[in-house]
Amino acid sequence: MDPMGDGVSVLEARLLPQEADVTSVSEQPVEAATVLDDDVLTAREEAELQARYRRAADLGDTAAQGKIGTLLLRRGDLDGAEPYLRAATSAGDRAAANNLGVLLHQRGYPDEAAGWWRIAAVAGSAAAAHALGRHYRERGDEPAAEYWLRQAAETGHVLGAYALADLLEHRSDVGAERWYRAAAEHGHREATYRLARICAERGEEAEAEQWYRQAAARGHTRASLRLGTLLEERGETEQARRWYLTAAKDGDPRAACALGFLLRDAGDVDGAAEWWRRAAQEGDGQAANALGALHAQEGETQTAERWYRAALEAGDDNGAYNLGLLCAARGRVPQAEQWYRRAAYAGHREAANALAVLLLQSGDAAGAEPWFSKAAEAGSVDAAFNLGIICAGREDHAAARRWYERAAAAGHTEAALQVAMALQREGDLRAAEKHLRCAAGGGSAEAAFRLGAVLDQETAEGSAEAEEWYERAARLGHRRAQVRLGMCAARRGDSVDAARWYRLAAEAGSRNGAFNLGLLLARQGSEAEAALWWTIAAQGGHGRAALRLALLAARRGELNEARKWCDQAVECGPAEVAERAARLSDVLRQELTA
Repeated sequence: MDPMGDGVSVLEARLLPQEADVTSVSEQPVEAATVLDDDVLTAREEAELQARYRRAADLGDTAAQGKIGTLLLRRGDLDGAEPYLRAATSAGDRAAANNLGVLLHQRGYPDEAAGWWRIAAVAGSAAAAHALGRHYRERGDEPAAEYWLRQAAETGHVLGAYALADLLEHRSDVGAERWYRAAAEHGHREATYRLARICAERGEEAEAEQWYRQAAARGHTRASLRLGTLLEERGETEQARRWYLTAAKDGDPRAACALGFLLRDAGDVDGAAEWWRRAAQEGDGQAANALGALHAQEGETQTAERWYRAALEAGDDNGAYNLGLLCAARGRVPQAEQWYRRAAYAGHREAANALAVLLLQSGDAAGAEPWFSKAAEAGSVDAAFNLGIICAGREDHAAARRWYERAAAAGHTEAALQVAMALQREGDLRAAEKHLRCAAGGGSAEAAFRLGAVLDQETAEGSAEAEEWYERAARLGHRRAQVRLGMCAARRGDSVDAARWYRLAAEAGSRNGAFNLGLLLARQGSEAEAALWWTIAAQGGHGRAALRLALLAARRGELNEARKWCDQAVECGPAEVAERAARLSDVLRQELTA
């Protein structure tokens, strides 16, 4: 786009209403003495008018010479227009001097054009001052450009105000806003858009939205896109969709891509794919990646790969990363590494993390760590967590803690759990509770269990909140939480609920669950079933369950069986259980040798 926001040169605007936006030279208004309305004049009337002007001009009428020259210039008849414009200019017609400059500029004589524009500008032509300012800017003479553009702008010339603002903005001059505003208030849509951007950068969202709306209503495509983005960010998706659609229909691929995401979120996958396809075909890498992901989800890996490659060709490094993910999912590890490495070298942080994971899985911890570091420094939360794991693995607990804390601060659930566990080891339960709540809220079953345990310690009889966290963890399959819920239920006398949770934990492989279920069943008189669960627990290394089985066997007179379970209880412990089992074993030995 032309940085000045309009054509190469400007025709003075008294023949037609002044256009207030980006136009080509042939579309620029031409100065003349009378305003003509092309929508009203018929072709015949125009021909008659032209003939009348021509007759008067040929008789030496200066005003008529300027008018007929202007009419011919507007129609592109440069050869016919030039003699008349030169004649009118020689007679002192300011508008003709400006328009002669336009004609000469179109012919490729910019220096001669500038001479006539100077004459017209000095005589008070704002259009000529604007054209002259542009002429100097194109040649790099910014002081002269500013002088003439300011002359045009200060007389109310809309295009001059816009061009001056553009020049000042280029120099980071805060005065640009004043002239953008002046042009915007007179309907210049590019100035309106630029003013909206300035307001948005200052955080003045309400005013920015007002100007975006005005520019968008005048057909400014980028303003429609920005307005859609603003509306989407505050949740007004229907309005956002409307403006995205407007910009997308005008050919903006970014708007088409954004519209695709809105449609996908609304459940219209086919509609989303259609707009993504349009955007991708126009070179939008994000849309190509979205199409690739859509086909990958449907198992169409070859089509997905084609779109990912299209994204990469469009300069989107996500294409290489997604190709790596696709190859990794298909077991093509060397190719995955190649694509991850390509994206990682381009600065893609998640690709750097994925590459490090691949290297770590292949046993190259030394090669993995620098990539984890690069990804973490670039903001990858997963990489920071992975660095914590590596540091902990080599017992550099201080470094591990730093990386865990960094990842936890960014919302990483497992990192928050690791920080909480470190704080628990240090005895700082208050600080640990804060991190446990973050991790548990993020879906960590272990964090939910530990949070319940911390809250449980605060009261002798436990707490309702603790039980809520135990249940959350239990429903996520956490066996210790299931056992703890069984204990909570047993404490309040609900043996049915206690048995349900103990059984759930026991069936998932919990030794404590099996042991406690056995205790509950024994109290209920189901000693045979209790023995089955105690056996399962004892075979898993549960010392108390082995001792219970020893006592049960001794009571039944099965002394050798009892001694076998005593030996296991001694081996498994804990200390008080081992001591009791040893005493029982001695008694049984005496009985067997008596």
